[in-house]
Amino acid sequence: MVIQWFGQACFEVRTKSGPNSEVTIVFDPYDPKIGLRLPKLNADIVAVSHDHYDHNNVAAVTGEPFVIKGPGEYEVKQTFIYGIPSWHDSTLGTERGPNTIYLLESEGLSLVHLGDFGQPELTPEQLEHIEGADILFIPVGGTYTVNAKQAGAIVSQVEPRLIIPMHYQVPGLKLSKPLDSVDRFIHELGLKPETTDKLKISLKDLPQEEMKLVVLTH
Repeated sequence: MVIQWFGQACFEVRTKSGPNSEVTIVFDPYDPKIGLRLPKLNADIVAVSHDHYDHNNVAAVTGEPFVIKGPGEYEVKQTFIYGIPSWHDSTLGTERGPNTIYLLESEGLSLVHLGDFGQPELTPEQLEHIEGADILFIPVGGTYTVNAKQAGAIVSQVEPRLIIPMHYQVPGLKLSKPLDSVDRFIHELGLKPETTDKLKISLKDLPQEEMKLVVLTH
């Protein structure tokens, strides 16, 4: 499995669904008016966590992808994705509406993309689906999502093997309100991060004893 991050909550995940079949999933492609520019993306699946312009630019992805927008169970090219309902804020969606958590299962790995998760913690029903996931993409910038401290508490709930922060302030990002940097989250976790522009990971590569923090550059 190969993971790349393009800022905000946008990831490309390339995975094998069989010995001779590769599947590409893009999560939360954004509109360039946020100040960042997406590379040319071609995918089999696009998963959108919620319908805001910095997450829902499906038109930017070529390849006639299967588009997932919301809770449910999906199977595309022997790749399984589960959408789990959640909220974009701490008031049951009254401020920013719903959000979908996605669980991807492929190559023996479980990967969770929290989208713009805004709840102070995961509910028991949500946790039932994602507790113990191998890889967790988690927003950490605050303002529109959980902040660094809340994200740290959610990491403790899930207990993933690998943590990848997202949705934080990066050079060029222009939102109506700035986000926190990733440094607050790194300090909150107390883990020394590994920094890379592209993460190649397989089941045998997962850390066994301790959680690992990976900061992706773009």
